[in-house]
Amino acid sequence: MRHLIGVTAMALAVLSPAAQAAEKWGLPGEEAVRFEAKVVDILCELSGDCPANCGGGTRQLGLLNDEGRLILPMKNQVFFAGAVDELIGFCAKRVVADGLMVTNRGYTFMALQFVREAPDGAWKRANRFTNKWAERNNVAADSAAAKRWFENDPRVKDLISRHGKLGLGLDADKEFLGD
Repeated sequence: MRHLIGVTAMALAVLSPAAQAAEKWGLPGEEAVRFEAKVVDILCELSGDCPANCGGGTRQLGLLNDEGRLILPMKNQVFFAGAVDELIGFCAKRVVADGLMVTNRGYTFMALQFVREAPDGAWKRANRFTNKWAERNNVAADSAAAKRWFENDPRVKDLISRHGKLGLGLDADKEFLGD
């Protein structure tokens, strides 16, 4: 009986919405957080330029908490990927965000790990970027191209060809990188 109660309690903890919790990474100053916020288009919040549906996935998204603080979420498992694929389905909705708040050299950001519609939607792990990128670029999600998406993304290649690897222009690349 004791074993059955323990297994039942463990199953309830795993299935409970409250069971989702950020995985700590050991980063200096990291803090596991969970809070409610509204998903917003960051550029809209800062400039008033507000296209429909948060720009349809073409703009960076943020979390506006109840104190009016704009929190910049980052994706946690894929290098250089933002949180747009994780949040676009929640544009202008309230969510519960779960992850790590990290401050480094005066900049604070959130490593988003889980998200759900507030108050009690189903949790979604913030790990959809690679699959979405692969779908957009007609490659398999487990391919070498998808794993190193940042070297294979046509948008990234276009920006580098026009603005250089540093983003400061091709002449700046030549001067700094010796290319």
